Amino acid sequence: MSEEAIRVDGVSYAYGDVKAVDDISFSVAQGEVLGFLGPNGAGKSTTIKLLTGQMRPQTGDIAILGMNVAKERDAIQGRIGVCFEEKNLYLNLSAKENLHFFARLFGIRDFDPTPLLQRVGLADRADDRVKGYSKGMQQRLMVARCLLNNPDILFLDEPTDGLDPVSSQAIRRVIEEEAERGAAILLTTHDMDEADKLSDRVAFINDGTIAALDTPENLKLAHGQRSVRVRTRENGEIREQVVPLDASDTGDQLKAVVGAEGLLTIHTEEATLEAVFITLTGRGLQE
Repeated sequence: MSEEAIRVDGVSYAYGDVKAVDDISFSVAQGEVLGFLGPNGAGKSTTIKLLTGQMRPQTGDIAILGMNVAKERDAIQGRIGVCFEEKNLYLNLSAKENLHFFARLFGIRDFDPTPLLQRVGLADRADDRVKGYSKGMQQRLMVARCLLNNPDILFLDEPTDGLDPVSSQAIRRVIEEEAERGAAILLTTHDMDEADKLSDRVAFINDGTIAALDTPENLKLAHGQRSVRVRTRENGEIREQVVPLDASDTGDQLKAVVGAEGLLTIHTEEATLEAVFITLTGRGLQE
């Protein structure tokens, strides 16, 4: 089993009387992508701020690469990469100048930004000022910046939110490459399909607590409903019927619809993470 890169034990944090994070515990192994999923206000951003040392937990402990985040924050900072949803780039500098500046902050000498810019598809715009970049291009530069120090852990907060397909695909490819390299990745996203494809495990956070934590496949099997969608043509009209695969009379229902005249298509459908989240929490991600 891979070594733990992140360990969270019984962590809580409240803003006055509002408990943003309520006694949560989880871990992330090296080379693992953990999708951290929940609606706005569920506690995702607060958790990332606690993990990255921007705030201290009021109860519980956090270990990053075996170090206590509250006591060894400076040592941890040089070994993590963080990409927030909010952009904080220098708009009047070029992409190359932005990366050179932040490389100096990490004490990196003889830095060549070209390979990083190539990875995120910005090499041909390296000398352009960032203020002329689209939202997607700025986000790709943010991702490049968080890779400057070859981090052991990546914290990615909504890295593809609202981006065009090309920018989203470029960022997803980087996430997969970094996990293959051995980096531990904590990924927050509202995109359940993205989380399903990228995550080794997902944690559902709701009202500050973790409602479930497992592999996407296990969660869908345990809490979702598998079904078959059948389309038939009857008297010139197309009908669609959904047959649940876990019902006691599934066999009889399938036999009836498949044997009927006018069968057009038949497709199996597995549960989605969105449906599982709604089942567990009673609300959707956008609420």
